[in-house]
Amino acid sequence: MRFLLGPRAVPVPPNGTGAAIGHDGEMITDLRARLATARLYLCTDGRRSSGDLAPFLDAVLSNGVDVVQLREKGLEAGAELALLEVFAAACARHGALLAVNDRADVALAAGADVLHLGQDDLPVPTARQILGPGPVIGRSSHSPEQASAAAIEDGVDYFCAGPVWETPTKEGRPGTGTGLLSHVALLNARRPWFAIGGISLDRLGHVLEAGATRVVVVRAITQAADPGAAAAEFARRLSEA
Repeated sequence: MRFLLGPRAVPVPPNGTGAAIGHDGEMITDLRARLATARLYLCTDGRRSSGDLAPFLDAVLSNGVDVVQLREKGLEAGAELALLEVFAAACARHGALLAVNDRADVALAAGADVLHLGQDDLPVPTARQILGPGPVIGRSSHSPEQASAAAIEDGVDYFCAGPVWETPTKEGRPGTGTGLLSHVALLNARRPWFAIGGISLDRLGHVLEAGATRVVVVRAITQAADPGAAAAEFARRLSEA
């Protein structure tokens, strides 16, 4: 596996993950503005089997990934925080947003920009009590009813719709098909939303045709022969949509 580095790195404030320095309200506004421009969201494990986490993150973040989430079930908090230090450093180098899955306490300890919550995770108000005024909070949705609720739920800054296709990342959960994306597109939601689940470069056209303009990707980048090149192609096609 080789890594293609691109020219995407941008200067960011020296406060960890690139959030604006200032009053809490200013920080939140900055994070939401950056989230609104994000198109490509990557979930990856800590790549401990290959031992290439830092160069992998540099490759994908320099080639168009806007948000990166550590997603590795079963990690103890200490191990997760150790990995998140590597993620946070890479996000600071490239001006990307750092996301944490499920755990508000870990997101707070890691200084993450984004906390993503599933349907069965902490209630959003409880997560906000733990986090304080930042980071931004995302919500999963798996049906038209859940997506419609997530589009207007108080305290939610963005949401995901899927899995569009069945994926081992969500074992046992059937794919929704692109019909869910069409439903969400018709909502004209005032907050960003991302299609998720089994999305590859070959399937991206179907996702875009259904009305999505943002995607969450896992294996199509993490298992690519050249993760940087795969990220760059996703970013290019999303920017042209």
